[in-house]
Amino acid sequence: MSLAARPEHLVGEDSAEISFAQSDRLAGISLGVAMTALFIGGSLGPLQKLEHIGINWYKPLRAIGLQSYYQGLTIHGVMNVLVWTTFFIVGFSTFAIPRSLNKPLVNPTINRIATYLGIAGLLMALYPILLNLASVLFTFYPPLKAHPLFYIGLTLVVVSTWVHAWSYIQTYRAWRRENPDKRTPLIAFGLLINIVMWHIATIGIAGEMLGLLIPWSLGLVEATDPQLARTLFWFTGHPIVYFWLLPAYVSWYFMIPKQAGGKLFSEDAARLVFWLFLALSIPVGLHHQFLDPGVPAGWKVVHAVITWMLFIPSVMTAFTVCASLETAGRANGGTGLLGWIRALPWSDPSYVAQNLAMILFVFGGIGGLTNASYNLNLVIHNTMWVPGHFHLTVGSATTLSFFGISYWLIPKLTGHQLFSRKLALWQAWTWFVGMILMSNGLHTIGLNWGVPRRSMLGSAPYASPDWQPLMIEAAIGGIILGISGLMFYTNILGTVFSKKKLEAPIEMPVAEPLDPDHVPPTWLDRWRPWVTVTIALILLAYGPVFYELITNINLSSPGFKLW
Repeated sequence: MSLAARPEHLVGEDSAEISFAQSDRLAGISLGVAMTALFIGGSLGPLQKLEHIGINWYKPLRAIGLQSYYQGLTIHGVMNVLVWTTFFIVGFSTFAIPRSLNKPLVNPTINRIATYLGIAGLLMALYPILLNLASVLFTFYPPLKAHPLFYIGLTLVVVSTWVHAWSYIQTYRAWRRENPDKRTPLIAFGLLINIVMWHIATIGIAGEMLGLLIPWSLGLVEATDPQLARTLFWFTGHPIVYFWLLPAYVSWYFMIPKQAGGKLFSEDAARLVFWLFLALSIPVGLHHQFLDPGVPAGWKVVHAVITWMLFIPSVMTAFTVCASLETAGRANGGTGLLGWIRALPWSDPSYVAQNLAMILFVFGGIGGLTNASYNLNLVIHNTMWVPGHFHLTVGSATTLSFFGISYWLIPKLTGHQLFSRKLALWQAWTWFVGMILMSNGLHTIGLNWGVPRRSMLGSAPYASPDWQPLMIEAAIGGIILGISGLMFYTNILGTVFSKKKLEAPIEMPVAEPLDPDHVPPTWLDRWRPWVTVTIALILLAYGPVFYELITNINLSSPGFKLW
């Protein structure tokens, strides 16, 4: 029966769910690609830790085409850091933005094109990686040189996110025309800021790919400029961290309080935090280049200062989210100074996974202050400290939060009950324990002994026996993480193929503000001033640097294939 032919009282009741069917299908496709990528890349993670203690796992895998440790490291980095995160965020945004606005995508065809464009780009990039023609790691620093399809494929993946963003923005503008006096719903608000930030940040990687790496890999130019390429990369490379984190923040701020039985402590603080991340997350990339001689020291200081300013919205987040959870715990009957913690829903795997992700991120954030401090960075630069820190951000705050989101989102999309709540709880806790062991081992060995990252340490002639206890700790943690990952996939596949239908519909959790009558000031819902501030900070922090690098461009470095 068509909607037009249905009784009037039923149209409004059911049309919303029907109208979201297209975006749900597209979200499901993106989430499926994301989880497949994580399985492929994640399976190599524990094996890398085994190599570090002398178990050369990659040699037996040559039977299936793996040529070197560095090819495996490239697969691990690209699939986990770039593909898993990007496709999950696209899927989550495609699901959540229309529902938050209570308005279907105005042009889902754009999202459909973007979805298949992203998949095509991924397959294009994966082809040379699997043939050992692009073992350049996920940062693909020149003068390491990959096959052209690697660069072109990754560029298409980025372009696909732009196309998705255009559809989200069209939908938001249509909603705004219909609701000129309303504040933007919070979930859409956070995800749209993330998308706009990503749109601006990826200008750097687009410039590197289109202006330097693709012409170089195609042989149109004989050499490239590694310093300019690295600077363009980090224009995107640091804000990509917030591209991963802000969807997790959306859940922590605007979903978790509802799941915990509470309310959002401060809507104003939440909105301000997201605007600060938009303004401050891009002009900070040079703190990754403290040891690059081609970047003037003064501009490194500017980026260091702005990086430290990012600690402000981070501390605001810690306070606001904890306050929201405390209101939930006390609403659930918790009393005393800390008794509210016991009253939180520790039997809900979605909540537990994300709460543990927050705890791990506390340590990751503190470690980030070390990375941003010039004197301290000299000690830990390019050591195992860095992947230790990295796994507490993308591997914990982001990935474990995405696991938690999946525990309600996949049942919602499939209409099936979660395969096993108990298995999901075990998965969250084992990931937490495994990450503590692995990251502690990597942080300590990088700080105390300066053990280098990106290296086959199990075969290194300079390896010291003193490293082994911490290497073994990291390897044990990596194995536990591998087991936890298998638990996650068992649960997700069990849910997808389950015959048990949901007993009751799952609605997207949306936390209400603690003060329902408070209306946020208009300046917290206006795009133009915040985007203007963002662009001004970028021009201040990067304009003179890029002017100097581009006017003195030095296309003198040939390409190398080392493995």
